[in-house]
Amino acid sequence: MKLSSIIFIWGMLLCSSLNLFAQQTDFKNFETRESTLDERWELTSESSQGTFVVVPYKPIYILPGRWSNRPNKLPTSLNPDNVAKIPNDYNNFEARFQLSIKTKITSGLLFGKGDIWLGFTQTANWQVFNEKLSRPFRELNYEPEVIFNYPLPSDASIFGLKPKMVGLALNHQSNGKSLPYSRSWNRVVFHAAFEYRDLSFTIRPWIRFSEKFDTDDNPQIGNYIGVGDATFVYTHKEQVFSLLVRSNMRLNNRFKGYADFTWSYPIKGNLKAILQVTHGYGETLIDYNYKQTTVGLGVSLIEWL
Repeated sequence: MKLSSIIFIWGMLLCSSLNLFAQQTDFKNFETRESTLDERWELTSESSQGTFVVVPYKPIYILPGRWSNRPNKLPTSLNPDNVAKIPNDYNNFEARFQLSIKTKITSGLLFGKGDIWLGFTQTANWQVFNEKLSRPFRELNYEPEVIFNYPLPSDASIFGLKPKMVGLALNHQSNGKSLPYSRSWNRVVFHAAFEYRDLSFTIRPWIRFSEKFDTDDNPQIGNYIGVGDATFVYTHKEQVFSLLVRSNMRLNNRFKGYADFTWSYPIKGNLKAILQVTHGYGETLIDYNYKQTTVGLGVSLIEWL
């Protein structure tokens, strides 16, 4: 099949999926909001949409063109069963897309304010330009979660800084592959979110559920992906600037980290052009102990805002 046909079919499928999702989701709420966190997490009675309503979670985007300075052609792990023996001839250019949704399944917990959500995120890295390897999906990451979220008093403020919510999640992430490419882990992820004028930020430390070494797909993953992350989002005249950073918090020569910067610019309605630049370890699960730099261009419907 020709590359043009593949891209056309891929684009039609994605557009159809996003269109169906848009029809079932009230994107207008996210278009005119002032308090992002209030709207995205339904922290007030005015923003509540009830239970079992599908809404966006993490960014939803398509990057038809994405460059890596050094694609991971021979994934390794400290577990010898998860070490690839034959390198893959991956291209430096590939496509990437992400879909992410959540739905509230119950509310009114813990003094009548806490909510429980189910979340799901899928990220795909597709070697669509690699005809030699029959254009495979290099990596698919699946991330289901059960999230407890608790809103903080709306009038709380410390020198203009407004604490908005706290909570925790049971998080599983895996790539669904068999040995030697299998990668997965389970975590308890805590979160606290704040707003200051046009800036919002969320801090998420986590604790990994321990596994035996001989059954662990990615031993010492925390040494590379880190022990938590922080996401900063700034809006300016409908443009959105976001920065996600994470590290292992080691202030020595064992420091490992990762940064993901995204800039979105409105095109029409909810459609926005985006630039995404990443650097560091753990760009995907298969790359958890591998450092690279990527640059991608594409479009989005939903960012962190």
